[in-house]
Amino acid sequence: MEKERQILVIFPHPDDEAFGVSGTLALHIQNGTPVTYACLTLGEMGRNLGNPPFATRESLPQIRKVELQNAAQSIGIQDLRMLGYRDKTVEFEDPERLADHMGEIIADVNPSLIITFYPGYSVHPDHDATGAAVVKAVGRLAPEKRPKLHCVAFSKNTLDELGAPDIVNDVTAVSDQKIATIKAHASQTQLMIQNMAEKLKANDPDMIAWVNNERFWTYKF
Repeated sequence: MEKERQILVIFPHPDDEAFGVSGTLALHIQNGTPVTYACLTLGEMGRNLGNPPFATRESLPQIRKVELQNAAQSIGIQDLRMLGYRDKTVEFEDPERLADHMGEIIADVNPSLIITFYPGYSVHPDHDATGAAVVKAVGRLAPEKRPKLHCVAFSKNTLDELGAPDIVNDVTAVSDQKIATIKAHASQTQLMIQNMAEKLKANDPDMIAWVNNERFWTYKF
């Protein structure tokens, strides 16, 4: 991987960082690159409450806040910013104001690389709205001042419309950190972790490939 000066990750929910980028971030941090993670919400509307349930609708926001902090620690992120937006309402924020806020964070962090969701290809409305705001904020910058923009995409039409990923990072060396990051979001991932462990124990090639490789599309203005 190319060494970066500073990375800014912008996602709407706790655990968005865990599945597709935690290994990449861990490798960058090992390489001496500082990472800032701006998480818009606390995922307080998450459908899972643990298995068996250990959270309630009232306690879930605080639980997910702690899980997010633990996940960031698993990766090695020291600059975690919780922005205070409400879960499942990011799509209803004023697009210009949301882009303004993203622009303020970008100006403050001054990253060489931003990682976010690819708008239109990330399934959840909050994902798409967040990615669109980041794209808008970066697009306002002069071309020579824009950081690189690497996007996560996983909708069914991704490969047909965007083509193969521009970047595939082998994160095998930090797969334990990636799994620990996923485990940190216990309220949402307990069943998934059990299934993952069984498939990894059985040497399931698809699960091994999913854990050990992280894919990104470069956003082209």
